[in-house]
Amino acid sequence: MLFAIHAIDRVGALPTRLANYDAHKTFLSDTSRFGVKIVMSGPLVSDDGETMIGSMFLIEALGRAEVEAFNRADPFASAGIWEKVTITGFLRRQG
Repeated sequence: MLFAIHAIDRVGALPTRLANYDAHKTFLSDTSRFGVKIVMSGPLVSDDGETMIGSMFLIEALGRAEVEAFNRADPFASAGIWEKVTITGFLRRQG
């Protein structure tokens, strides 16, 4: 099943995001231990098209529990970067 993770950064989190970026990228390089596969991911940006304000993931997993465990273990979550995280099931219609 597919799941979308939509995570919005807390105000002023950009310096913390940048300080944890390498750890976040390393974490994302092997998600098999969580039983998830990243289909697509990247930063959410403000209207200027550059300033990072959050994260979006499209995840393939057997269930929500695996996605939640994956998200909790992300260094960005540990660093308190995200103010709000929403995880929802996703049905692919196109693409």
